Amino acid sequence: QVQLVQSGGGLVQAGGSLRLSCLASGRALSSYAMGWFRQSPGKEREFVAAISRSTSNTAYADSVKGRFTVSRDNAKNTVYLQMNSMKPEDTAVYYCAASALAVSDRFDRYGYWGQGTHVTVSS
Repeated sequence: QVQLVQSGGGLVQAGGSLRLSCLASGRALSSYAMGWFRQSPGKEREFVAAISRSTSNTAYADSVKGRFTVSRDNAKNTVYLQMNSMKPEDTAVYYCAASALAVSDRFDRYGYWGQGTHVTVSS
């Protein structure tokens, strides 16, 4: 099994940037497609971005397309979410997740989850 530990996040002003990291241990990150999801208070967990094992395929939610970039460094067992031009509506707890299946925007396709990290965007 793989364990995921997240870092990054915090408070940023609207228009600013943050980078989240997700470090995998226990098994090589290259074995998994990786996704990022987020959840705001009172809302369901929603898909943000995903990246295939080989980095050749990425997917984004329409709400973050052009602002967020998902990437991975399999040699470092780490996946990243670079968030630019952030908006107050990006405020949420962000989760990285690993899937033994193909890239997906469905959270039920991901069997392993990070602990979550808070991101707050002030207006």
